[in-house]
Amino acid sequence: MTDSTLPTQRPAEDITAALVLADGTVFWGYGFGREGDAVGEVCFNTSMTGYQEILTDPSYAGQIITFTFPHVGNVGTNIEDMERDTAASRGLVIREDITEPANFRAVKHLNDWCAAMGLVGIAGIDTRKLTRHIRDNGAPNGVVVYNKDGKFDIAALLKQAEDWPGLKGMDLAKEVTCKENREWTGARWTIAHGYAELKDPKAHVVAVDYGAKDNILRCLAATGARVTVVPATASFDEIMALKPDGIFLSNGPGDPAATGEYALPVIHKLIETGLPIFGICLGHQLLALAFGGKTYKMHQGHRGANHPVQDLRSGKVEITSMNHGFSVDGDSLPSNVKISHISLFDRTVCGIECTDKPIFSVQQHPEASPGPQDSFYLFEDFMDLIQKHKNAA
Repeated sequence: MTDSTLPTQRPAEDITAALVLADGTVFWGYGFGREGDAVGEVCFNTSMTGYQEILTDPSYAGQIITFTFPHVGNVGTNIEDMERDTAASRGLVIREDITEPANFRAVKHLNDWCAAMGLVGIAGIDTRKLTRHIRDNGAPNGVVVYNKDGKFDIAALLKQAEDWPGLKGMDLAKEVTCKENREWTGARWTIAHGYAELKDPKAHVVAVDYGAKDNILRCLAATGARVTVVPATASFDEIMALKPDGIFLSNGPGDPAATGEYALPVIHKLIETGLPIFGICLGHQLLALAFGGKTYKMHQGHRGANHPVQDLRSGKVEITSMNHGFSVDGDSLPSNVKISHISLFDRTVCGIECTDKPIFSVQQHPEASPGPQDSFYLFEDFMDLIQKHKNAA
């Protein structure tokens, strides 16, 4: 788009924010959260609840999230609905102005929470139009900017969006992984008692943290697993020195092929141990790569809490939570790796299992934070594999 056709003038005097896409499309609105700008891939999430979990999910590193549900922020924020201590996403786009929180668990207004988390927000735009734009053209690079004085250099912001390299080829796991080993014993949450603590563990799971959500670790603990979380760059020897009964490969952001440059040599060796291995999201994609498969960048990705997935083994359909922009190429998988689950939206691969080793993985998020709990059985399946392996040893 030339400078002469680039919309540089805000349409109203009270405008304080803009979203500038790399193709020259500009959306105007009202800023909240942190003043300033943030660049990233603009995606959309169709979930009706759980915005706080979504914004703190490390898998959203490098992304600006558009919420298709118009009322975001109406239940405020609290200290329990966090997937990490900080937000990994770079910004957010919403339709309606944020109302005062109306929930007994709320401790902070979303605007104040976003400011504390360093998130740049824009409200008041036509999120349906933006979502259609993403569906038609793919997830674009963009810049969200909030200035209380209403002054914007749109040409400079457009160049910033154009120059950002995009998620393809980008390793972001190193940005969100833990820096050192940590022990995890917290289990699942109930409204009566909050988060439970693991008692009498049945097995020891080492979780490789490519951007793990805390609620995934809680679900592992809820099955009886004492979990040791290790950084994404942990070596095979460092992992095995912990004497694991099973290995978990976590979710995370970025291009799995880029993360695989240092992760795959370790996963190859872990596969050869014969230990049970379970992967979710990025961990699923990395397992597929380790078996010789391929991954590819999706047109718009899957992000929401109502995605139908079919278990091909039983024929059962599960409603699942998803958040991914890359997918496994099913035709690239070797003969000893079978597709176990598929998306009923577009037939993409949502689960694989190894026929000669106790290894499986899924693309969806069975921890359901936010989302339905149809797939929680996968954590139990993993623990069953661990127990069988221990009994056979």
